[in-house]
Amino acid sequence: KVVAIALPAFHSILSHFTQPGKCFTNELADRLKVIACIERPNITSNEDLEIPLSESDTTRLASLLKASPDDAIVLIWGPANDIPTAIETIEERCRMAFEGVPRETRRPLADGTTIFERVLPGADRMYPDTDSAPIPLDEAYIEKLRERLPIDIWHRFQQLAQMQIPEDAHPFLLRRNLVPVIEEIVGLGFPSRYVGSLLGHKLKRIEGKYPKHKDFNYSRIVELFRFIKENKLHHSIAKLMLPVVYQYPNMDFNSVLTSINFKRKTEEELLAPVDYLIEKFKEIKIAKKDKPENAINWVMGQLHKQALGNVDPAVLHSRIKQRIS
Repeated sequence: KVVAIALPAFHSILSHFTQPGKCFTNELADRLKVIACIERPNITSNEDLEIPLSESDTTRLASLLKASPDDAIVLIWGPANDIPTAIETIEERCRMAFEGVPRETRRPLADGTTIFERVLPGADRMYPDTDSAPIPLDEAYIEKLRERLPIDIWHRFQQLAQMQIPEDAHPFLLRRNLVPVIEEIVGLGFPSRYVGSLLGHKLKRIEGKYPKHKDFNYSRIVELFRFIKENKLHHSIAKLMLPVVYQYPNMDFNSVLTSINFKRKTEEELLAPVDYLIEKFKEIKIAKKDKPENAINWVMGQLHKQALGNVDPAVLHSRIKQRIS
């Protein structure tokens, strides 16, 4: 069956360019194929770019349809049973043209154009629409997300090298994503090499020895160093506190100090027994050779644990060396 339709005030709209090599008539043809199930070719008009109606046919049809010069003349054909649906489809799409670009699913073609594929279901659909229009995102929100993107691994290797952290600690630190933890602790004023070695070596041994407590989080280590700074302790005490914090993360830090038998001592108090220890070293002849460095190392070994948290071990070693020399 063949049907002629006059579209009021649609003159020049059917030939309106929509995509490369396609016009509004193609939109109607695609919908007729999908919705009315009429295979192409299924439509032509007085503005068709490929096979337009002749001027004489257009004049004859315009007279039959009582169409004005501003109207468009459309001719559609197909099985008689499908024509009522085809007419409704033409009317629906032309009415939609007044509202803008319709929300519909379209299939992309290899040449970069798209064709109508299906209409979007209404509000009563069974599942969320995967073809809904994009939701615009604020640029500030995008930048905030960009800042949270993980840093490239090569940059992390560069960071660890610049911090002078031993290379054998790098794999563990990167697997556990501990570089941000190191950055935060270093930001408190602690030396990066010490912090990296503590986490990359000491923490690795602790994790291999003790089961991880369900409440332990690496941020607890940052809190440990913050406690050390606030209480004006030397960062060397972290080596003794870390195993306890790992096993008992809910224990307050003062209790951790008590558990490791920490006692505050000044440099003078630590150096007070040095002369006695030197004499003791000579008396019991601990080393085969009576060399100054042997005595320094032995005395340092006796005072080392007491010094942790109170004095920089390197400073204590220097003071002992001055006494013995």
